[in-house]
Amino acid sequence: MKALFTNTYESEFVKTEIAKPTPKKGEVLVKIHASGVNPIDNKIRLGLSPYASPVLPAILGTDLAGVIEEIGEDVTEFKVGDEVYGLAGGVLGLQGTLAEYTAVDADLLAIKPKNLSMKEAAGIPLVLLTAWEGLIDRAKIQKGDKVLVHAGAGGVGHMVVQLAKIFGADVYATVSSQKAEIVKSYGATPIDKNTTVDDYVNQYTNGKGFDIIYDTIGGQAFDDSLKAIRHYGQISSCYAFGTHTLAISSLRNASIHGVFVLRPMIGNEGRKHHGDILKETTKFIEEGKLKPLIDPRTFTLNNAMEAHKAVSDNSAIGKIVIDIT
Repeated sequence: MKALFTNTYESEFVKTEIAKPTPKKGEVLVKIHASGVNPIDNKIRLGLSPYASPVLPAILGTDLAGVIEEIGEDVTEFKVGDEVYGLAGGVLGLQGTLAEYTAVDADLLAIKPKNLSMKEAAGIPLVLLTAWEGLIDRAKIQKGDKVLVHAGAGGVGHMVVQLAKIFGADVYATVSSQKAEIVKSYGATPIDKNTTVDDYVNQYTNGKGFDIIYDTIGGQAFDDSLKAIRHYGQISSCYAFGTHTLAISSLRNASIHGVFVLRPMIGNEGRKHHGDILKETTKFIEEGKLKPLIDPRTFTLNNAMEAHKAVSDNSAIGKIVIDIT
């Protein structure tokens, strides 16, 4: 099979012919049709995510959509020919998805939504799972909650907004003025990202603060979340990597949840939960309740480096996806 190798950090991908893998016990062999690209993929390539980086040389790439071609021992939930998607590799010992085939732990996969293309499906897993873990598993969203999403038109953000609406929340999202219509189309109220915390808290919560805040940006957005949360509220963040003073939120008895979606792959714990979440996601998508926002540009293994650059240069509108097959 053809695969892209990263031999050293910050270097170009090297296209290489290697043997097609054989699925082990509990694994399936997937012919990859599309590979989603996330900011973490680019950070791994640059050597900026030591907690997730595989030993080089390695094949990177986290998300996939494809077709099962072979079933390993003890796999009963899938069959040859099934179209699947999942957050499947590219970290610490797991082959990534910038290749024509991969052998994947079947627990990480789910049947692809029938109403999505392979490209659309490949743009979902990491951002959806990140959104679900912070909003549903950790913050325990309830119908009627007032939910604020920072960067609601971004990769994780647009999934948080849609999930929050599905679960019956009253949803608000900070966005640039150019992307306000995106969150409006999901049923959320856009808040210009330059609006002050006091102004939007007063306008939309009568000064009480939001029940749940999902921060997808970190830095100032996380600090703003500490001020915008109500007493006993819930804050989830997938980007709280800086130094922050928690005094404001502590005085409000707020709970803070860090979300690191790669943990099940890296630590081999909770993998089946990821597959189960994607099964529920498939239902939502096929019912027309949730849809991915996919950047319209075309990338392949031949220009995959351009795809990586596109996730960090602010040019993307939606998820970047590389067509493999």
